Amino acid sequence: MDAAVKQRYVRLQWKTLIVLMVGYICYYFLRKNFSAAIPAMESTLGLSKIQLGIFLTLNGIVYGLSRMVNGVLADRYSKRILMSVGLLLSCAINLAICFSPKLNGVVALFDEQGKATLGLVYLIGSLWVLNGYVHGMAYPPIASMMAHWFHPSELATKQSIWNASHSLGAGLVIALCGWLLSHFGYEAWNLCFIVPAVIAFFGAILMLRTLKDTPQECGLPPVEALVEDGGQKKDEAADSLEMQPLSGERLRAFISRMVFRNPAIWSISIADFCVYVIRFTILEWGTTFLTQYKGFDIALAASIVAASELIGGVLGTIVAGWATDHLFHSHTLRTSALFTLGATLSFTAFWLIPQEAPWIWSAVAIVASAFFIYGPQALLGVSCSQYATRMAAGSANGFCGIFCYGATVISGIGFGFLADAPGMGWNAVFMVAIAFGLAGTVILSCFWKSPTNGYERARKFLA
Repeated sequence: MDAAVKQRYVRLQWKTLIVLMVGYICYYFLRKNFSAAIPAMESTLGLSKIQLGIFLTLNGIVYGLSRMVNGVLADRYSKRILMSVGLLLSCAINLAICFSPKLNGVVALFDEQGKATLGLVYLIGSLWVLNGYVHGMAYPPIASMMAHWFHPSELATKQSIWNASHSLGAGLVIALCGWLLSHFGYEAWNLCFIVPAVIAFFGAILMLRTLKDTPQECGLPPVEALVEDGGQKKDEAADSLEMQPLSGERLRAFISRMVFRNPAIWSISIADFCVYVIRFTILEWGTTFLTQYKGFDIALAASIVAASELIGGVLGTIVAGWATDHLFHSHTLRTSALFTLGATLSFTAFWLIPQEAPWIWSAVAIVASAFFIYGPQALLGVSCSQYATRMAAGSANGFCGIFCYGATVISGIGFGFLADAPGMGWNAVFMVAIAFGLAGTVILSCFWKSPTNGYERARKFLA
């Protein structure tokens, strides 16, 4: 590969990475805006924590199933179109939620006290569940695209950089919604849906016009060609596998072997379930338990959760990716085990901090929890791509997504019930979340001496 082609290759890699980050930030604008609006919707519309928890749970379950469906599609069809269309559909759904109260009079959406009837609950809930499905059109195509554009020896670092989009998107939208609610009042909760939707629309157009599914679409060779120039550490199994394109029945058999009948993928998925319980406890309920359990006002609570994403989450993903490739020789599961333990201990510290203590200590503990939890949140997706290989990365990440967002059964309706239950409250929520963190640490620790990827398994199967 001559210098000009190599320079163009690297430039397009970074362009792809940046556009994928912008696109997923926009997706998060239309996903975590609901969590930021929870206190306002609870106060203004009279929705209960259990109802809100049901919304979060059903959204997560449908999202997880959608990731499975769209993961299979991403390995077969255009990744660029799949994720761009998903974002446009999410814009439409968020606008529908924003204007849903305008239907009052056509159907009975409010009672005499101005609180939501079951009609409005079902309407908003159904729209949010549908939003969960279209959001499943995002991550599997991205994981597959990343695996095609970046060599396995650098995938942990690059995907961890991309994974900062989770924290950037969540932090920015929480800060935005916090400002909107603080400035315009809780009655303006619908602004938390319309403003992010307008922003995300332009992100969808950007992805549709600029992304390419693979380097070959740009007239470039497969990514392993860069290895010949000493750009990355050579992986014989991975590089030889790239030269064997699969389709039809042979591709289905390969995906079955590397994903659905792969014990490593199952174990990673179960561990990711545990990781997501802690992650969603902070992200979905953070503004709520900071206002109700710690007694902070909404602006301070939203600022702390935003800081946990923008500072803790971004730094955590980047540090975890760098440590994986430079300290643990691309062994993502070792880093994930250590970071999951760190997140569990940090969240325990937050719980044990006295309520009368200065707010900064609770803020530091929440930011530290996010720092550590976003390490495995990023790396376990990389692990799926590595152990299933780039040829089945979309399917593996889709399968893992069922477990990740199945965690909303615990963090959504489960924690909503515990928080409202007499004699239970937020203390019970924190204890359950910590228990799942310990379980995830144990599962990941069992992989300490395992291989770093599944390319050798794939090579043997294809042979």
